[in-house]
Amino acid sequence: MDDYPLIENHGLLGDLQTAALVTTDGAVDWLCLPRFDSPSVFGALLDKDKGGHCTVRPSHETYATKQLYLPDTAILVTRFMTEAGAGEVVDFMPVTGRTVTPRHRLVRMLRCVRGSMTFEVAIAPRFDYGRKPHQLNITEHGAVFTAQDGERLTVHPIREPEDERLVDVLTARRDDLYCSLTLQAGQERGLVLESAADGPPREIRVAEYRQLFDDTVMFWRSWLNQSRYSGRWRETVERSAIALKLMTYAPSGAVVAAPTAALPEQLGGERNWDYRFTWVRDASFSVYALLGLGFTDEARGFIQWLGDRVRESAGGGDSGPLNIMYKVDGSADLDEQILDHWEGYAGSAPVRIGNGAATQLQLDIYGEALDSIYYAHRHGFHAGYQGWRKLVENLDWLADHWNQAEEGLWETRGGRQDFTYGRVMSWVAFDRALRLAESKGWPAAVPRWSAARDEIYEQVMAKGWNESRHAFVQHYGSDVLDSSLLRMATVGFVTPGDPMWASTLDAMEQELVSDSLVYRYNPEASPDGLRGSEGTFSLCTFMYVDALARAGRIDQARLVFEKMMGYANHLGLFSEEIDPTGRQLGNFPQAFTHLALIDAAITLNASLDRR
Repeated sequence: MDDYPLIENHGLLGDLQTAALVTTDGAVDWLCLPRFDSPSVFGALLDKDKGGHCTVRPSHETYATKQLYLPDTAILVTRFMTEAGAGEVVDFMPVTGRTVTPRHRLVRMLRCVRGSMTFEVAIAPRFDYGRKPHQLNITEHGAVFTAQDGERLTVHPIREPEDERLVDVLTARRDDLYCSLTLQAGQERGLVLESAADGPPREIRVAEYRQLFDDTVMFWRSWLNQSRYSGRWRETVERSAIALKLMTYAPSGAVVAAPTAALPEQLGGERNWDYRFTWVRDASFSVYALLGLGFTDEARGFIQWLGDRVRESAGGGDSGPLNIMYKVDGSADLDEQILDHWEGYAGSAPVRIGNGAATQLQLDIYGEALDSIYYAHRHGFHAGYQGWRKLVENLDWLADHWNQAEEGLWETRGGRQDFTYGRVMSWVAFDRALRLAESKGWPAAVPRWSAARDEIYEQVMAKGWNESRHAFVQHYGSDVLDSSLLRMATVGFVTPGDPMWASTLDAMEQELVSDSLVYRYNPEASPDGLRGSEGTFSLCTFMYVDALARAGRIDQARLVFEKMMGYANHLGLFSEEIDPTGRQLGNFPQAFTHLALIDAAITLNASLDRR
């Protein structure tokens, strides 16, 4: 661990097509180009020696660091403090917009704000996950890294024509670039890293940099001004909204589950998955959260992306007409590979890219898709007739297949089961479809759908309920609890005041909750086909807050929420899990967690207002 920063010791940058992670000591150790799921150019996050990085730090032997976002923006400021002076690195990516482009820019501006400071800069890209060698060409106006296949990363210096004297050392070692830059208080100079530049390196004047900076500030603040949230946790909620925007692929409207791959759920373990894709399951959470905050354009974009997947109905084999996840452009080629040449974060191998769970049968996705479409319909986003016909085909397939074993939403690799959550969300699919058909007067197999809905409900009540546990359980014939079922009241399958629901919450509190943090399930009691254990699931903790608030346990919900806020990183970001020591684990930051945070904050705030 001494060679790797803590997962939570990162900030997130992005331009709405890709994203970068920056450590608290100024290293860009993760950046994929030209989009989220492309091969990495900087990947030291997963292999400190072979992954590649762009590092800026003081030459002083000892220094303290602080990191913050410029208020209401995605501009990251990393501050260095020494006895001789204080300096900053201001990092941002100018927004690219909705047109797919290979050209992306990362701006790194160095400032001295007190005394003097010498910054040491190292730029060491490793193209295609470190599999393609490159050459470095240094010119009087900058530098170009060129990979074996022609991929380029251009370095443009930010400086004035008379500033050559500020660069003390400019050297190349093993086709990597190193320099040293000394600044006095008030001086600022920097660099722009650009992929697929349309020309050679060029000097960028400070005035041009400031225009880029001002435009980026204006974009983020104008966007955030759309937020309607004015509740008790405004800063937290809006920071989560910005994080979600950074994880949105603007050309398609899809939200990636996380911008990273293979960060471990257990240090040294094998639960290392690639999350740089878009899950259908996220649809329900995304649409609820985005519309709840007032971000209608983003909600519309995601609904359109989801509608395209429904119209294509291109799922294969027995996974049904929908896959559980897709690439951000909607394609479904997610073959899982292992990067054997990388050691993994802190030695956590294997490093997986792609995702072998993409073709699993997970019946809950049909409920989540219909739930989000219905919710969007209530907010003025209406499907057309052709879209409705494809939904009908999906529902007819579900009517034939809902009563079978599946892999479940946690993507376990331990065999199929009759998962209760999958049945509940199948009920949601038919319930929302019937409501849509009635509200629009559209043709529908109403008797068949109604019969399936009612049969599912009776089956869950008979087989999903375990009398000895006094709780709904993970799958039929089991006594294992599962926090996915915290959604049962949210989707309306049970009422929050139902005694069966109250006893389920009590059972979960006793078995799955550890000082407010919530586990998904107990893998020892329900083997999932993987070795090792995992931390508590941050998504589930926020779902627990939502469930408690809906059940009228408002004080308990607020305490759990406030405790959970203490596990956020210094920038208000959450990864997938939290280990027993309080460290963050898994891919970072995780969109699902921030979506659930927003939902929990809205529900809890409304409950407190009503009281």
